[in-house]
Amino acid sequence: MNAKKILIIEDQPPMRRNIALLLEMEGFHVFTAANGMAGLETARKESPDLILCDVMMPEMDGYGVVQALRAEKDFATTPFIFLTAKGDKGDIRVGMNFGADDYLTKPVIREDLLAAVHARLARAQAVDERVNQAASEAGGFKPDFSSPDPLQRALGLTAREAEVLLWVAQGKSNGDVASILGMSEKTVKQHMGSIFQKIGVESRNAATVRALEILGNCRGNCRSGGLSSPM
Repeated sequence: MNAKKILIIEDQPPMRRNIALLLEMEGFHVFTAANGMAGLETARKESPDLILCDVMMPEMDGYGVVQALRAEKDFATTPFIFLTAKGDKGDIRVGMNFGADDYLTKPVIREDLLAAVHARLARAQAVDERVNQAASEAGGFKPDFSSPDPLQRALGLTAREAEVLLWVAQGKSNGDVASILGMSEKTVKQHMGSIFQKIGVESRNAATVRALEILGNCRGNCRSGGLSSPM
């Protein structure tokens, strides 16, 4: 099996070298960049399986990096973890709203870093497997995660339910969705229960596959309102 590729975007050379060495010793193929602009160029060139990124950097900060990458289909679901000294709840929510998957504060503990990396790679693989399964069942498609609107229209969901399902379809946990959308995990669970009832499924995986089928049949019209629904 080919080694997973990880990109480290970090402007402090000692931190960048230490994290790179740690990950290389774990068998990962590591690329590094010293600022946000260089990180974008490296990401586009190397297509990493996961990105570790500092927030406060020259030229382009980490928020700018994740926003730029999330706007590109090739990086819509690439695991993205912030590494930063900014660790209060407000900062974490900002990072998640911009599209980050996780948020580790410096100085990060080796075990915490490796646990986050392995967990996010495993979750990304699980999402890819669900996408491939749904694509096979639906005759082949590539889901468009740019908007929850198609889910709302096709499934009769509320705007908030559609937002929740959009993130769940990308492999986010209830805790992730709660952080991204600024709600409690209990509220996320309530929304999921309503979603199950409305679309006639009994499990998270079934809801995910249904969402992927719809997002894969947008045919470039997810933003504009046109939708070729498989319903």
